[in-house]
This record gives sequence, structure tokens and C-alpha cells, in this order.
Amino acid sequence: MGSARRQSIAWGILGTGNIARQFATGLRDIADAHLQAVGSRDAQSARKFGDDFGATRRYDSYAALAADDQVDVIYVATPHVFHAAHARLCLEAGKSVLCEKPFTMNAAEARALIDLARQRGLFLMEAMWTRFLPAMVAARRIAVSGELGHLTHAHAAFGFASTFAQTHRLHDRALGGGALLDVGIYPLSFAASMLGPIDAAAGYAQLSAGGVDDQTAFITQHAAGGLGSGFCSVRSSTPLTASVSGTTARMEIDAPFYKSERVRVIDNRGSTREFNLPHLGNGYAHQAIEVARCLRAGELESPIMPLNQTLALMQSMDQIRRQIGLRYPSDSAR
Repeated sequence: MGSARRQSIAWGILGTGNIARQFATGLRDIADAHLQAVGSRDAQSARKFGDDFGATRRYDSYAALAADDQVDVIYVATPHVFHAAHARLCLEAGKSVLCEKPFTMNAAEARALIDLARQRGLFLMEAMWTRFLPAMVAARRIAVSGELGHLTHAHAAFGFASTFAQTHRLHDRALGGGALLDVGIYPLSFAASMLGPIDAAAGYAQLSAGGVDDQTAFITQHAAGGLGSGFCSVRSSTPLTASVSGTTARMEIDAPFYKSERVRVIDNRGSTREFNLPHLGNGYAHQAIEVARCLRAGELESPIMPLNQTLALMQSMDQIRRQIGLRYPSDSAR
């Protein structure tokens, strides 16, 4: 990335679905970043996306986007069953990559991407956008500060009642469907963020007729001694709150926890401190701001969402999936 282009980070977006539109909307809240190009398998979709979000370069193939030398970094926004292939395409073209969560379908795919990025000396990060929101950054700071005492437990749940047809990718095993990979990654990542590395994970699930998890509950055991609990569902809605408990206080994060703007600390005497921490726009800008900071500093990964933690989370999800009997076609390569 040349010094002239450091003034404004030039983004490419690979994919034109809903999550791509959310990210493009978030980019509008950043003064020193712009959407340079978009790639789709369909020329009309790329053209419309470019019209809607001001991308001057529109491509009808992902390879053409990856080859654009005016693009500094590419956001991979396709369904997660395609993440590994599309992120690899970009890395092999010499592009830095922000890859939507879940990073890949399994740990083997994640490890291969991480190895490739490190071999090529390229920036790579999982787009766990909630990690970068002001409220979540503050919650993490409080958790590790000792203010809550010794951390004993973290809990979060993310469930909604899907109205999508059974043919939708959310319910299709061939497309990586199910609750765990789609929304379970949020409470799992929350537990790891607050309590530190996961030593072991145990899960229980109810599988659909199509063989994906309609809902999954899991427990995590952490190296520092705390326990995490999480629940995810595409069958029913949940309160969407999150909490962290310690020996001297607890912390509550208002719903929906994954984009909350309010955090409370309540000590064992009942005294409460509350923090109001608004985020920019729809919240997607904050991860892009961190990517830009890393690129300008020459850092190849973010300390907020390091690659080793992304790999560890994928390993935990693999462990849970083995226990609940959920296997995807992409697992056969392992």
C-alpha cells in the first residue's frame, strides 16, 4: 500500500448480500476510508451495489476484484461455506483480507488461511465486528482489570425464530447452515474475550430434519479457571443479554449484547456504575477503523481479534460439532 493511498484506505467488497451492504453502510462513517470496488458473480448485482454505495469499479468475477491494484484490502462477505476459498483467492492475489465470521467452516480451513497470510506477509482478520464496538472494548477492559474480582462465569445467548424457508442457506447443511456457526459464534467469542483461552467445550443440540442444529447449548472451560455458558437458536428468540460474574462484582451488557451501547458493573454490595458508550452508525465502522490502523502501522493482525484466537474458536466449534453430531461436506477434506 503506497504512501499516497494511506490517506484513504481503498476497500473492495467481495459479495453483494445483506452483510456486504451492512459493511458498506458502515464505511460511510469513516472519513479516511472509501469503497473502491465491488465484486460479484453477477454483473447486474455488482453494478447495483456500486450505484448504491459509490464504488466506481464493479466486477462480475471475484478474481477480477482480487486483481485490482487500486484496492488495499478486501472484505469477504459471501456465505461462510465459501469463506476459505474466497479469502485464499484474495491472499494469493496479494491482498489484505477482512473475512466475515465465522472465519471458515472448520479449524483446518482456518489454519491454512492463517499460514498462507503469514507466509505472504499479509494482513488477515476475522470480521468479529462486535469486538471493536466501544461498549465491548470497555467490557473487556473491565473484565481484565480485576474490578470484578476473580472471573468465574460469562454467559451470552443469541437466538431468533427463523422465518426463512428450509431451502435457505441457514437451514441447508451443504451451505454450512445451523445456529452454531451463524449466531453461536457470538456467545462463544464473548466467553473467550472475557475469560481468556478455552481449554475445553461441551455442547448439546437439537438437530433439524435437514441435519443442522436448530439450537445448541454449550459450556466452556477456560485456562484461567472460569466457565462460560452459551446458547444459540434459529428456532426461538432469546433475551440477547450477556453478563460476566466475578468474586466481587458482576457486569451486565444490555440487549442486544452484540451491538450494545450500555454496560453496568454491580458490586456485591449492590452499588452500580453504568457506562453509556455509543457506536458509530450501524457499528460496522469500528472493525474497519481497526483494519486501517493495522495497515498503517504495518501490523499483520489485530491484537483485539488475533489470528490464534480465531483459530482457537474454530477448534472449539469443531469440538462442539463433534459432540452434537453435526458434520459438513467441507469437513471431509480433513
